Amino acid sequence: MISYKETKELSNNDLKKLYLSVQWFSYTDDMGTLKQAISNSLAVVSAWDNDKLVGLTRVVGDGSTIIYVQDLLVHPEYQNKRIGTIMLSMILDKYKQVRQKVLLTDDEPIVRNFYENNGFISADQGNTVAFYKFL
Repeated sequence: MISYKETKELSNNDLKKLYLSVQWFSYTDDMGTLKQAISNSLAVVSAWDNDKLVGLTRVVGDGSTIIYVQDLLVHPEYQNKRIGTIMLSMILDKYKQVRQKVLLTDDEPIVRNFYENNGFISADQGNTVAFYKFL
């Protein structure tokens, strides 16, 4: 049975294994920065199979007017078991009073379907525009 925790206290080893499992190498290339990002997040919800970290969602923002879902990842062996949906629901419930809930993600059909099924509207479907700039 999967258990869920809201905590920022996660080991480097657990984080590295989870992020590597979904091939998010830019995070694992600098674990110090990832740990700092976790610490600076508004909230972090993690999913556990006994002592194995199998999912994580983290949110940044001010917690009053906007939240940004920065990461939502589930180990490939545990995907399609509602773990991501449960973690996202926990975050959305915690910040239900916040008007703006945003995220950027890959434009893959399965990803689009996941977020649309969880109440998000892509910018290309609504009346907003999204801008971003990478280094």
